[in-house]
Amino acid sequence: MASNKMWYTVALGFLLPFSYAHTDFFTSIGHMTDLINTEKDLVISLKDYIKAEESKLEQIKKWAEKLDKLTDTATKDPEGFLGHPVNAFKLMKRLNTEWGELESLVLKDMSDGFISNMTIQRQFFPNDEDQTGAAKALLRLQDTYNLDTDTLSRGNLPDPEHQRANGNMKYFEYIMAKEKEANKSSTDAEDQTEKETEFKKKDYLPERRKYEMLCRGEGLKMTPRRQKRLFCRYYDGNRNPRYILGPVKQEDEWDKPRIVRFLDIISDEEIETVKELAKPRLRRATISNPITGALETAHYRISKSAWLSGYESPVVSRINTRIQDLTGLDVSTAEELQVANYGVGGQYEPHFDFGRKDEPDAFKELGTGNRIATWLFYMSDVSAGGATVFPEVGASVWPKKGTAVFWYNLFPSGEGDYSTRHAACPVLVGNKWVSNKWLHERGQEFRRPCTLSELE
Repeated sequence: MASNKMWYTVALGFLLPFSYAHTDFFTSIGHMTDLINTEKDLVISLKDYIKAEESKLEQIKKWAEKLDKLTDTATKDPEGFLGHPVNAFKLMKRLNTEWGELESLVLKDMSDGFISNMTIQRQFFPNDEDQTGAAKALLRLQDTYNLDTDTLSRGNLPDPEHQRANGNMKYFEYIMAKEKEANKSSTDAEDQTEKETEFKKKDYLPERRKYEMLCRGEGLKMTPRRQKRLFCRYYDGNRNPRYILGPVKQEDEWDKPRIVRFLDIISDEEIETVKELAKPRLRRATISNPITGALETAHYRISKSAWLSGYESPVVSRINTRIQDLTGLDVSTAEELQVANYGVGGQYEPHFDFGRKDEPDAFKELGTGNRIATWLFYMSDVSAGGATVFPEVGASVWPKKGTAVFWYNLFPSGEGDYSTRHAACPVLVGNKWVSNKWLHERGQEFRRPCTLSELE
């Protein structure tokens, strides 16, 4: 009885709130995959325990069936049964020895192996913060992507082409509207004025709403005039010797700010190497407090990141050289390669990469000036969500494995380009891996000369 009481106490202990090593699991899908293996190991251990209990019960059942038949016979004629000396001896033996063995078997705890394994594994379990974070992520996804509760609960999420289709639809609707307007008679002037007023109102939507619309593939300001200014080309890094004979594919994503995408710019093998190097170091991504300058976590940045130096891996060194060759900027003053993996509903709300004038201490400890430009590798495809959006200009850039996007954060004058304010949309379905390189002002004096005009 005492043994049973102890077992129930131990079992109850596992149901209580518990946390050993909190690692913010919900902020990185890459780290959450470890939990799948943990749970699988526990299931195997649980099944072993069940088999042991079933084997124990099978032995007890056989005992019960054998003794049931024996006692039925004995109770019909007790004196006649015990008149046989062998039966009398066996009765003494059963009650003196065998029932004691059966008692030990019944009281034997078969859960030791399972309990021990669970005790070891439980220190790596998510805690209340992870559960709450994951729940908030579902609400964030529901709000951002306009999902009704039934759709979310049934798992009927948009397919991979859903957002692009929405964006394209808005673009074609805009073209058709412009053509229709051109054919209208002057009697429609009043209606036209109302439509133009409504269109202008959209430019003044609160940033949060703009951000969410762009994440859904809506509100994209891809006009026919802008579309004509965007081209694709083979790019040799301004006659860089490494790319003259083998130029890379480059295409324009946006004109102002100019955002270009490099295609097939990082191989699957390089991606796997970078991910393997980063995984053991992934830590909750932080932001710099604009008032105190201290690094801290924030609910609007849900991801984990790690930093990789060129000297520790020839692959990282090769990637750094590639960025320098294709941007024409010196990477010796750049920050290390940052690798990021987004969690459940992982996102990074609108922000600037460069330090503003009201942040005088931004990057001061680096001694390399402000962040002049951003290079961003997409190291995975994302089934739905996860776009990089620029709310100020209405641009959306969608993840595509093996590609990279590049833009300048500062004008040649050194002033910040506020149109580069951007965000990483929540990941609706999939696992988003990116890596980025922030290049700084120092070392670029002759590579990107200053201009006198503030906005040039």
